[in-house]
Amino acid sequence: MKRANWFAVSPEGAKAVGGLHHFVTTGTALPPRLIHLVFLRVSQINGCAYCIDIHTRDLIKQGMSVDTVVLVPVWHEVPRLFSDQERAALAWAEEVTRVSETHASEEAYAAAAAAFSEKDLVDLTLTIAAMNAMNRMGVSFRLKPRAIADA
Repeated sequence: MKRANWFAVSPEGAKAVGGLHHFVTTGTALPPRLIHLVFLRVSQINGCAYCIDIHTRDLIKQGMSVDTVVLVPVWHEVPRLFSDQERAALAWAEEVTRVSETHASEEAYAAAAAAFSEKDLVDLTLTIAAMNAMNRMGVSFRLKPRAIADA
């Protein structure tokens, strides 16, 4: 069954979700590579093909090697490929994305707070929330990744 084009059906809703996305990509002090790394990891957890496609391409455009991008799902096994702050962001992204299971534990919060200023941690959490919202729309309405956009 063909699913609704949520951007067209609810332009104000799309604008609202897009506004949060715009804020985290342009209005924070977080590095672009870290933002797209978090976007990719959250999208992998949520299984959003459209967003995985976009953020993989974004990271490669920013100079991340394919060898590194393909190891994002197992980042904890290859720590030397990611900075201390990127590893902290990835861990917090997993914790917050799986909040129904983790409840954003004190230990995870303390680890994230050790790597980020209070403002950056709030902005990082907004980044995670923005991508979770986008993923829920992308998966629910089956947005097609570029590889099959014409199919």
